[in-house]
Amino acid sequence: MLVWVSLALFAVSCALSVRWMLVRVDSLGRVHGFPTIGVAASAGLAVLCAVPVVRTELFERRLDAAASELAGARVRVHCQTTGESFVHAGSEWGWVPTGSNGLPEKHTVLSKVACQHLASWIRSDHRSPTEKEVMAVHVLTHEAMHMKGMLNEAEAECAAMQRDARTAVLLGADQVDAVALAERYWQTIYPRVESGYSSPACVPGGELDERLPWPPWE
Repeated sequence: MLVWVSLALFAVSCALSVRWMLVRVDSLGRVHGFPTIGVAASAGLAVLCAVPVVRTELFERRLDAAASELAGARVRVHCQTTGESFVHAGSEWGWVPTGSNGLPEKHTVLSKVACQHLASWIRSDHRSPTEKEVMAVHVLTHEAMHMKGMLNEAEAECAAMQRDARTAVLLGADQVDAVALAERYWQTIYPRVESGYSSPACVPGGELDERLPWPPWE
């Protein structure tokens, strides 16, 4: 919506300038002054409307890059807009559509809340994340596992936990803070997830232990 508002205001600014150039002198020979106030106001408002759009685009590109690295393929991450959040009835923080072939598609939607907490964590020093910031980082990792091709929620959850530290590093944290974030999810949040998201095989040395660097249970 803001994109169209910004474009419309920019068009108004251009129209005022063009109109002035075409009729600088009227039929009586009077010279019209440049419509500085109108052009400046419409151009300024256009910029103000464009700023959050550009900021969101840059933020999503950063998430794209991290998720693509995790998924091993080029994927897209879309942050839910305010309007989309009003019409979405679900409470989940992220989801990946399933294609007609039954496989997860290469794009995901993160809820407005998830993106807000992700942005908050990225702006922080990463040393003392809130629980919701930890969850937001994990949600991005979890959805990346789906985009990688994992359909089973418990398997995707376990794979994501083993990559949460890597996600945190990809988004700007150092290794110490990244590992601490992953360990916190494993110790305090994973024990409370819904039954369909947990597995007895997701333990150190278990069947789902991929023995990756920076596991959450060390």
